[in-house]
Amino acid sequence: MKLKLLFLLCFLMANTLFAQLKLQNLRTENQQNPIGIDAEKPRFSWQLVSEKKNVKQIAYEIQVKNGRNVIWNSGKVNAETSIFNAYQGEKLSSNTLITWKVRAWDNQGQTSEWAIANFQTALNKSDWKAKWINSGFVNDTVNGVVPMFRKSFDTKKKIVNATAFVTARGLYEIQLNGKRVGDAFLTPGWTSYNKHLQYQAYDVTHLVTSGKNAIGATLGSGWYRTRLAWLKQRNIYGKETALLFQLELTYSDGSKESIVSDNSWKVAESDIRFAEIYDGEVIDARKRTANWASVAFNDANWKNAVEKNFPTDYLNASVNELIKKHETFKPVKVFKATNGETILDFGQNLVGWITLSAQGKAGDKITLSHFEMMDKFGNPYFTNLRSAKAQATYILSGNGKDFFEPHFTFFGFRYVRVEGMEGKINPEDFTAYALYSDMEQTGNFETSNPLVNQLQKNIQWGQKGNFLDVPTDCPQRDERLGWTGDAEVFSRTAAYNFNANQFFAKWLKDVTADQFPNGAVPHVIPNVLNDGPSQAAGWGDAGIIIPYNVYVAFGDKQVLENQYETMKKSAEYIHKAAKNDLWNTGFQFADWLSYRVDDSKGMIGMKSAITDNYLVAQCFYAYSVQLMINTGKILGKTEDVQNYEKLLGRVKKQFQKEYMTESGKLISETQTAYILALQFDMLPEALRPQAVERLVNNIKSYNYHLTTGFLGTPFLNPVLSRFDRNDVAYKLLLQDTYPSWLYPIKTHGATTIWERWDSMKPDSTFQDPGMTSFNHYAYGAVGDWMYRNIAGIDTKEFDGAGYKEIVIKPQIGGGLTYAKGILKTNYGVVASAWKIDNGKLSWEVEIPANTTATLTFPTKKIASIIENGTSLKVSQEGSLELGSGKYAFVMEL
Repeated sequence: MKLKLLFLLCFLMANTLFAQLKLQNLRTENQQNPIGIDAEKPRFSWQLVSEKKNVKQIAYEIQVKNGRNVIWNSGKVNAETSIFNAYQGEKLSSNTLITWKVRAWDNQGQTSEWAIANFQTALNKSDWKAKWINSGFVNDTVNGVVPMFRKSFDTKKKIVNATAFVTARGLYEIQLNGKRVGDAFLTPGWTSYNKHLQYQAYDVTHLVTSGKNAIGATLGSGWYRTRLAWLKQRNIYGKETALLFQLELTYSDGSKESIVSDNSWKVAESDIRFAEIYDGEVIDARKRTANWASVAFNDANWKNAVEKNFPTDYLNASVNELIKKHETFKPVKVFKATNGETILDFGQNLVGWITLSAQGKAGDKITLSHFEMMDKFGNPYFTNLRSAKAQATYILSGNGKDFFEPHFTFFGFRYVRVEGMEGKINPEDFTAYALYSDMEQTGNFETSNPLVNQLQKNIQWGQKGNFLDVPTDCPQRDERLGWTGDAEVFSRTAAYNFNANQFFAKWLKDVTADQFPNGAVPHVIPNVLNDGPSQAAGWGDAGIIIPYNVYVAFGDKQVLENQYETMKKSAEYIHKAAKNDLWNTGFQFADWLSYRVDDSKGMIGMKSAITDNYLVAQCFYAYSVQLMINTGKILGKTEDVQNYEKLLGRVKKQFQKEYMTESGKLISETQTAYILALQFDMLPEALRPQAVERLVNNIKSYNYHLTTGFLGTPFLNPVLSRFDRNDVAYKLLLQDTYPSWLYPIKTHGATTIWERWDSMKPDSTFQDPGMTSFNHYAYGAVGDWMYRNIAGIDTKEFDGAGYKEIVIKPQIGGGLTYAKGILKTNYGVVASAWKIDNGKLSWEVEIPANTTATLTFPTKKIASIIENGTSLKVSQEGSLELGSGKYAFVMEL
């Protein structure tokens, strides 16, 4: 009997522990245990985990410590908020390790254990003691050598903490005692350098030794002074690169010491003889200096660095994820082109570089030329690179096997031409590395259709390749700029695929920094084109649209708060540019790269789809004003909201007066015209059905091909689904001939999204080489619709933003028999997977703790819905609100 009681007691205890509330994924400012936080009031987030269903947080408590001292205790706060809870204690000390812990109470009577995390604060602006240093070399120019710096120092006490704070006017790499510091590349990244420069912080405690130590640094031109854009501008931010380095040491006795960059540092030329963003890199192994960053090295023959009086008051600690190495690729094929050249095929269009191990005579030169496509004759296609050389040139030492890897450049490529290697090439000597900002992948999507699955992969690879610290248009030619239009149309899709919260938060700082005094947002950010001051619809209003999309996707209200004045100035620019609330002035990109007959000699035998520039502008004017209304409501800007609501009414009336007949026909009979008019509610409600019919008829007239450009494409399928034409949306998605999303995949084996629908035409010739990229994410904006409509995962806005209040509403069609979407949100995983089998539909849903979800069942046979063998009380509309948990439904179609 006692054994039975003991067994029962153990069983109950085990179940209690198993059901216990837990907290996980603790983050400070969206990062796990970060180093270098300069926010005055860092924000804390966590996730609740429970095996029970319908779990909500009802209270939490945060405790923050500096060493053993509690510097803030929130007390028990009766609230559901588990993301972005701001620190409210005393001012945080500079360069200090802070520990925080949190516990929570739920509505099931459970209390979690304390969960613990930490972060380290950055330097206060007044704490910078380091001096900017430069090589002083005459040949240290944009097309010249890369200098290397070193500094020796002694430590005589036991070290308990060592943190390096580093930035550059240019790009840097750091070593400490011969070992690389950190795993980031192309640091400090690209910002509007003269207004906003980020620095990075590294924990190097494990690299510093008692006694003698040595610091090594190399300094490349990077975006700072490399030529940028087709205008061949050099030295945009300055002619001289410079390094700023400060090592903060804390000893066991509590004393501190700073090792800083100054003119006591020594400098020499490195083996990197040239490094430039567009043209590539030249490394001469004959000029390598062994162990130059180690303690034993004698730098007596090196020169002293030169101090520079550059400012430091515009420095900020990094807020975004840095660029890192990710996937690796070996050549899937080595072959000879028709012209006899040796080609490596890595099987994936990617962004990054190739490492090479090679052996030969001293002075032998190996050149790797990177490109995206082979032409129809079997030769490499370089023309679309325009003036970018995109080459890595390696000169052998003659002393055995040399290893080469670029440092201060990157390439967009699938193929590589190899020149200068004798004998048979060994594919094992080559490794391609994908480089992109180290955002967490949050979204996964798959269906029963392999082409759609490849489309999803292409969308994600397009984002990886172009989210290299800034959201670029393309990664291969002499451009690679932060085009606002591309980023704007793709921003919601980007937020599904990856946690792009901090990525955009950082870039938006430069939107503010480069905004013109009249409120216009430039076409590219950072603004290296120096054109303006004007703003184009769908481009400059990224300054309004992206902050709002970031808020909706991540629930980060601070982004709206930080950007509100920028948003407001941009909206005011449009208001002033418009005459009587009609925006029909100035340059417009309009529906960029929409279908033109001449593009592919009228492959579908229909007319070009050209939408009036100012019709597009007026629609985006209304879009911007609507988002200002939404943002004003979120931030409590009551007066602004009232003014914008009045303005929106006038903007729509002007649209109807200028671009629409009384019957609702638009002056431009194009897909984009009707899409934008319907998306932004430009038409009176009574006239919307006929507009939908006109849109559908237009699509049918093109035999279910899309003809939209950059601004129409993102809203094409969402509009069709919104107005109950999901059947047409699916036909467009699954269309596999030009122009369509699947055409590049089925016809040409594309592994990324293209800039044009026919960057390679059906006859395998190329589009205009002056503007033909094979890695361009804008048309991948359909990914947003795929997540929201096929898998059905979405979020409510306003108080429910960031998936606090989830919407799950899959719309089945297109002959798909299976679809699954998984999204990691700030609250946890949201998942939706449906499958059709033998006339029945099974649907599995996962809802994270501390959220609710409104489900809309994809069947009209509501009475047939069963969950875990039990019938459900579903509304007549087919909707049901549920709390957290995993659910498995079965229903008849």
